Amino acid sequence: MTQAYEPPRRLYRSRRGMIFGVCRGLADYSGIATFWVRLAALIILFGTGFFPAIAGYVLVAVIMNPEPVRPFTSPEDEEFYGSYTSSRTAALHRLKRTMDRLDSRIRRMEHVVTSREYDWERRLNS
Repeated sequence: MTQAYEPPRRLYRSRRGMIFGVCRGLADYSGIATFWVRLAALIILFGTGFFPAIAGYVLVAVIMNPEPVRPFTSPEDEEFYGSYTSSRTAALHRLKRTMDRLDSRIRRMEHVVTSREYDWERRLNS
C-alpha cells in the first residue's frame, strides 16, 4: 500500500479569503479561527492609522505565495510549484526542457518503429 504524500505546513495566501486571503492564510497556518485574525487586523488598522496598516497588508499580500489550487502529490510537485511562484520564467524553461526531452524520446521511438530493420524483424519473428 502506498503512503499519501503529506507536504510540510507552509504559509500561503488563501484563495478563499475576502481581501487577498492574507488573514485566512495566517489563520490556516497558525490554527487560529479566521475571525480572531481578522479582528486583530482591524484593531491594528484602527490603532496604527489607515495608511501604515493598509500598506503593510498589501505588502504581505504581495510577498506571500498563493495557496496551490490542488494539493501536492509528490515532493517534485511541491518543488515545481515553489520554483513557479518564485520565478515563472525559470519554471517555464524547466517545463520546456522536459517537453523537449519527451519530444526527442518520441522521435527516437518513431525512428525505430518506422525503420526497415524493425519491419524485417517483425516479419521474421511472426
